[in-house]
Order: sequence, then structure tokens, then C-alpha cells
Amino acid sequence: MASFAVSGATLGVVRAGGGASSARSGAERRGGVDSPPLLFRKKDSSRAVLSCAGATGKVLVPGSGSDDLLTTDEPAAAGPAQPEEESQMPEDMEQTAEANTTGGAEDKLESSEPTQGIVETITDVVTNGVKELAVEDKPRVIPKPGDGQKIYKIDPMLEDFRSHLDYRYSEYKRIRAAIEQHEGGLDAFSRGYEKLGFTRNAEGITYREWAPGAQSAALVGDFNNWNSNADTMTRNEYGVWEIFLPNNADGSPAIPHGSRVKIRMDTPSGVKDSISAWIKFSVQAPGEIPYNGIYYDPPEEEKFVFQHPQPKQPKSLRIYESHIGMSSPEPKINTYANFRDEVLPRIKKLGYNAVQIMAIQEHSYYASFGYHVTNFFAPSSRFGTPEDLKSLIDRAHELGLLVLMDIVHSHSSNNTLDGLNGFDGTDTHYFHGGPRGHHWMWDSRLFNYGSWEVLRFLLSNARWWLEEYKFDGFRFDGVTSMMYTHHGLQVTFTGNYGEYFGFATDVDAVVYLMLVNDLIHGLYPDAVAIGEDVSGMPTFCIPVQDGGVGFDYRLHMAVADKWIELLKQSDESWKMGDIVHTLTNRRWSEKCVTYAESHDQALVGDKTIAFWLMDKDMYDFMALDRPSTPRIDRGIALHKMIRLVTMGLGGEGYLNFMGNEFGHPEWIDFPRGPQVLPNGSVLPGNNNSYDKCRRRFDLGDADFLRYHGMQEFDQAMHHLEERYGVMSLVYHYYYCIISYS
Repeated sequence: MASFAVSGATLGVVRAGGGASSARSGAERRGGVDSPPLLFRKKDSSRAVLSCAGATGKVLVPGSGSDDLLTTDEPAAAGPAQPEEESQMPEDMEQTAEANTTGGAEDKLESSEPTQGIVETITDVVTNGVKELAVEDKPRVIPKPGDGQKIYKIDPMLEDFRSHLDYRYSEYKRIRAAIEQHEGGLDAFSRGYEKLGFTRNAEGITYREWAPGAQSAALVGDFNNWNSNADTMTRNEYGVWEIFLPNNADGSPAIPHGSRVKIRMDTPSGVKDSISAWIKFSVQAPGEIPYNGIYYDPPEEEKFVFQHPQPKQPKSLRIYESHIGMSSPEPKINTYANFRDEVLPRIKKLGYNAVQIMAIQEHSYYASFGYHVTNFFAPSSRFGTPEDLKSLIDRAHELGLLVLMDIVHSHSSNNTLDGLNGFDGTDTHYFHGGPRGHHWMWDSRLFNYGSWEVLRFLLSNARWWLEEYKFDGFRFDGVTSMMYTHHGLQVTFTGNYGEYFGFATDVDAVVYLMLVNDLIHGLYPDAVAIGEDVSGMPTFCIPVQDGGVGFDYRLHMAVADKWIELLKQSDESWKMGDIVHTLTNRRWSEKCVTYAESHDQALVGDKTIAFWLMDKDMYDFMALDRPSTPRIDRGIALHKMIRLVTMGLGGEGYLNFMGNEFGHPEWIDFPRGPQVLPNGSVLPGNNNSYDKCRRRFDLGDADFLRYHGMQEFDQAMHHLEERYGVMSLVYHYYYCIISYS
């Protein structure tokens, strides 16, 4: 039994020729041909909640052992499999209900002494007396589709595009009806992880994989010495391959926890080994490039138990955008455990009420910032184990912080060795075929949202993170790319409604977004859904039942672009009317998360606001024991005012990328070596250095540096908003009216 380290944890690996192939208990390994077909069958059963073991502040390291997971009941009947077919919509669509969610009170935030004076100064201009609204527990029910007509009352200009919008809503209702008829509703449909991938009950392990293009399949791994003849799989009529592995004679599971597993398929592209699309953990072994799928099933005593209730959704969001790996002051990849112990208390003290975490889904290319996902159900092993991540989230809840996940459903990594691309040897498995299935700028694959099994995969993926890890919501990345076949590239959105509702709109993708928002808000009523949309699509933040797409917030991306535009100009070119118009130019009754800068502005090739303002003077004149310069004085003042006016006018939520609150110097540059481009030229790397891939929190904490004062101002600003609810006041809309008049 060999082992390798994963961010401080040690996972056992059974080497080829090891002793995992012990005698079986009576039953032979078997395929799934004797059981009813897996897909497109109704299931009427209640779902139990499985909690795991551990405590806040303790990092559990998974070892090798056995554990009995919940047994899932087999569905009873089969149904048709073609998502393209029109389904007869039932008059009364079944409502799916779940048990009530847990709730909890947020800790009251207080300013620290050094910032109290700043708070009192700023609050002089703010109207007092904003009352807290009582928040009641909400039932977990996915609502029936409405008539989708309220959007025309909210925005009469949509009447001219009624044919498109009514078609969009009819497609949404058709898919909802088909899911009700063939799957038993969105609740059951979104629990694909209970059937596909690896599941275990008291008798053994079942593995299922949808791979219709494969001609044969076998489960291979350390447990069977990678012998493709040992555990062959059986295919059903829907292209799902299945095998059951009974427990060993001693009752232990056939596949040890922590061992490597893959599916070996004979495909139209040849024989290939793939990581399960539903794998829950994957790692990169030392000296190897592709990742390995890991059978992750720790013993009961090593599973983390969530101990703290999830906070209620606040009236206004103050989001601290974070990346686990670069969250250390040291030039290294940081861990979930260190982020939990060192960074979360900092976020709480600064006055933010939510942390948004990037790069959670496994991605083999670190420098992709987590946006080229290879394993959608697996938390990144660079930072630790799944139990470590759960411990982090539970600690955040203890502090009263919401934890939002930067989820990527807009595209997938182009990798064929450890990703979804060409999984079953075909070009059209999870993705569109041909040019439509490739994003030419991102070099990635694009999902086919009109595919039944893609819907199952993505809806189940969103639910998995909410259910298993207790995330409090999502920031959906690249939504503009999803909603249009041109992906928002080489086009300009002027606000003309014809740009949003026409042949360039990917209705399948919009319907998927409506379905996932239905799911999120129905089963997790306090969860937050934020969409990254630069186009300004009308109805984006209107409830699905009223005909909208269903997001809670739109990411107000134009504001950051406006600040960068102004910073490139002279002071005399700054027009307050122009600034106010940009900050308030958002759709009536549709909430926005605004920001002065995010991770995008911090990347190499761009500049943060602080660097635009102060440039090289930051290297020599930020110490309080030496004279300042006019550039430093101007830069610090504008850095503070830009943030304050952005929070005050820009939206109902506010976001800041970690470190930018105190004007973090320089840029983000992931470790990378030289890269040979297709034309033969060489793009130089940075010697795989982590020097620019970290956050120097020590600069903001040092009271002898001017960074400290900038951090104190940001802290005071957030405590002000917490006290008076500035972003949630109704007068925001009056500013919108004034700016247009």
C-alpha cells in the first residue's frame, strides 16, 4: 500500500499487484442488466440527510476504511429518453417538497477602535433609523411554473418581443413537464449523483456512467491491478454502463478508500481511460501531468459533521472575493485549513458578510484561475481534502458569513485525459459538435444545454455543492457566453432589445438557467444566485414564475470598466454626472452586485486601481516615517472615494477581491514556465514563481504603512453599511430616475 500527499493529507493507493483483490463474499461482480433501466424513470421517495463527523478547528485526514452510505431505492418504471420529443404537459404539475432548512442568526459586527472615528464621521451623512426585517424560515418547495406574463407589466417594452419571450417560457414549461413525467420532478432529476458515478450500500459498490459512444467499458484501478478483463461493465438502452462490486468476504468494500479508479472504454477514437464524470475527488500524483480519479469514501469517523446553521440571506451582500491557493502571504499554494484559520477571521473583522470562493471545482491547469474545470463534482485537491473544505465552510457559518461558490457551467476544459472532452470518444457527448461546441477565445468546450443528460449533470452538480458542502449560493461564471451563440464576443450591447431576443440567443441555455434558479430557490430558499452578465439582458433578475431568468443579482461589470476608463484620463476629464449615470444605470427592480475592481483587474497584463493611481511610488513612499508624494496622497484619497461612491450608488451588493481593500501592490501572476505557441514562437514564463501569486496581508496589517489606513477605511465603510443598510435602501431607485432625467 503506497501513499502520496494531498495538501497535508495522505491518501492510500493500492499498487498494481497489491492485495486489494481479496476473495469476494459469495456474490460475483455483475453488470446491471438485471435491474430496470436507470434513466428516465419516476422515483417517489423521501431523501434522508447524511451528516459527517468532525469539529470546527480540526482538520481530518482520510485514511483507508469502510463505511456504509445511504441506500438509494431503485426507481420503479422506465420512460422515453429523447429530450427533443414534445411531451404532453400534465394539468397539475407535481410539487416537490423537502424538509425545512436550518437557520441561524448572524453575529453582530462591530467596528474596531482604530476605525470607530472614521465610522462616526461617515455616518453623519447617512439617514438613521433603518429597521431590520424579520426573516422567517421558508419551505423547501420547487414552485410550479407560472404563466410567465408579469414581465410585460414590469417592462412594457418587452411587448414587442412577446413572440420570443413566450416561446422561451413555453420551452421552459415543456422541459419542466417532461422532467415531471419521466423523472418525477426537478427534485429527483437533480439527484443524479445518487445513481451515477460511485455509490455504495450495505452489499457493495455500484458504478454507473453515461457513455453512449463507447462500444465496451470496464472499471479499472488499483483495486484490480488495472486489469480491463476483471470488471467489465454492461450497457443499457440509454447508453449507461453499470457494474456492481460486492463487498469482500471480510465485509470491506471492493475498492479501498483513496485508491485510483478510471473507466476504460473502447470508443470510436480508440481505447482510452477516463476519470468518471461524477468523480468526487481527483489528484495529481507527483511527477504526473493528468489527474487521477480517486474513490473517495472515508470511514464514518473521519467524515466531517457540520455543526453550525447556515446564515440567512442578508438584505445586502458585502462579498469578499477569494482564491484559496493565493490567500497566503507566503509564496506557496495555501490550504483550506489555513484559509479557515487565518483568512476567515480577517474577512469577518473587515465587515464583509459573505465570502465568494473561486477555483473550487477541480481544474488541472492552476493558472486558469479555476475556470477550465476538469472534474465538476470534485473540490480542488491542491488545497486539501473534501473534509477540509467542509470544515472551512462550517467555520464561516460559525462567523455568520455566507459562503458563495464561483461555479462554472458556461464551459469545460478542453482536456481529454482528465476532463469531459471526448469522454466517450465522440465530439458530441456533453457538448455541441463542430465550431458551436468550441469557445475560440477560451480554448474550451461548450455544453449542449438541449441535451437531457447534460441538464441532469449540471442541475445535479449545482445541487451537490449546496447539499453536500452547504454552500450558500453561487456566482455563475460566464453567463453572457451561455446566453448568446456569439458568446458576447466581437459584439457591442447598446441596450436595443433586439440584441437580447433574437436568433443569436441560445434559448436552450436560458432555459437551463431558469431551471437551475428554480432548483436553487425552491430547495434552498435562502441561497443566493448571482449571474455574471455583461450584456444587460432584460428579465435577468426577475423570478422564473413571472417570466424571468430567475437570478437574485446581476454582476454590475460596467462599473469597474468605467473606473479604469477614467483612470487613464486626466482629472479634468472626470464628470460626476457621467460617473453617477454609470453607477445607477441598472434595470428597475433587478438587483446588482457592484464592484470597483475584482480579480480581473488584478491579473497580469492589467492594473489594480491602487497601481493605476500610485504606480511605482508605492514601492518607496508608503511608509509613514518618510514623506509622502502628491501622487500617493491623491491615490489614497481617490482609492477610498472610488470605493465609497461605488458602494453607495452602484447596487444592492458590493464585491471586493482579497487584498484590494488596502491597495495591494502589483498584480497576480500564476507560476508558469515558457509556452510554445502554435506558430512556433515562445511565450516566456516566470520560472514557475509563486511570488506574484499570493496576498500580502501583512502590508494592510502593518500600522507603520499607509496601506493600513486604506484597510481601516474599507473596514469602516463595511461596518457603516452593516449598521445603516445603505445598499438596501429604496432611494437607490430614485437615483436611477434622476440620472435619466
